Amino acid sequence: MSGHSKWHNIQGRKNAQDAKRGKIFQKLSRDLYTVAKEGGADPDSNAQLRLVMDKAKAANMPKDNIQRALDKASGVGGANYQELRYEGYGPAGIAVMVETLTDNTNRTASAVRSSFKHYGGELGTSGSVAYQFDRKGYIEIPRDDDHDYDEDQLLEDMLEAGGEDMKTYDDQFEIYTDPKDFKMVRDALAEKYDLVNDEVTMIPQNPVAVPEDKRETLANLVDELEENDDVQVVYTTAE
Repeated sequence: MSGHSKWHNIQGRKNAQDAKRGKIFQKLSRDLYTVAKEGGADPDSNAQLRLVMDKAKAANMPKDNIQRALDKASGVGGANYQELRYEGYGPAGIAVMVETLTDNTNRTASAVRSSFKHYGGELGTSGSVAYQFDRKGYIEIPRDDDHDYDEDQLLEDMLEAGGEDMKTYDDQFEIYTDPKDFKMVRDALAEKYDLVNDEVTMIPQNPVAVPEDKRETLANLVDELEENDDVQVVYTTAE
């Protein structure tokens, strides 16, 4: 019995690590596609793409994944990819927004609809939940024994760089910017601080506490959506 329990714990940790790695790869794929679409798929002439490719390699992202993201951006193979957004409500009425990149809209719509239905949610019309989110630049800076940053100094540096707001937690600082100022703020802070995460993302205006009996169902819905190869990112208003 103890052997089974030990295996189960190891398997649980492995599954959690795999899920975390999958989300990292998903974000990197999205970043690769975006910068390649905007500036071209040649890293020699696209400095931003070269930077993201370096991040992907540092994260041990498979070469096939990297190439697939670049092929999507450049239209290799004749596929015509479209960026589509799906909006709806999940368990406990939590707003869910799903951004996708697909070469088959029928396949993607069917899969997203099925996931919502599977976990008691419902797809809505375009704009039905988007108004509950703000597009913001987001920067995450660690706060631990290895990163003993002075909060007041960081706040001063953030404001001087053009940031809008900072939230302080036990293990991290979260900085928010106007999307148009994101790169400027990120580059300025990166000269003095380690950045764990930096992206332009959607932030819920009023995060909602999820009832305990609905948390697992909501998490399963998000996981199933994120496992779909067509899905780029999932946003929710969950606290």
